[in-house]
Amino acid sequence: MLRRSLENRDAQTRQLQDAVTNVEKHFGELCQIFAAYVRKTARLRDKADLLVNEISVYASTETPNLKEGLKNFADEFAKLQDYRQAEVERLEAKVVEPLKAYGTIVKMKRDDLKATLTARNREAKQLTQLERTRQRNPSDRHVIVSFAFWSLKKCFVRLLLPSSARNYMRSGSLGAFEVPQHLHS
Repeated sequence: MLRRSLENRDAQTRQLQDAVTNVEKHFGELCQIFAAYVRKTARLRDKADLLVNEISVYASTETPNLKEGLKNFADEFAKLQDYRQAEVERLEAKVVEPLKAYGTIVKMKRDDLKATLTARNREAKQLTQLERTRQRNPSDRHVIVSFAFWSLKKCFVRLLLPSSARNYMRSGSLGAFEVPQHLHS
């Protein structure tokens, strides 16, 4: 029964490690690509603004009919760049910033996972020590009980800490690690 519980916990820990590693790998790349896309879109908007200004300057040197047509074209092209500006602002606010914030969450989950693994390894070491003590002196129940009580007391203190292994595993951290709902919209 205890072995199955430990195996389930190990499987859950491995699943969480894989999820964190996968997110670190892909979300960092996604964030960089989206940021590059936003920068290039902003540069395109800047170049288009220069083009609108140049068309306006050229229109002022032409005949009245051509001047009016070029001015209208420049105005429509400028409106198009206003939409491009709105696109840049929305991408920064709705995509790039949430991805950056999610990076912080990934780092915190990696740290929590590290603490979990440390606590799990410590617990496994204590169980091994207890088993060795029990095998050496099977008839000396006093030593075994005092060792078990001491180990239980240490585990209880660790449970009270916010990043303890059991609290971490029971809190459903894998569900909290999944993509926040605002990234879906």
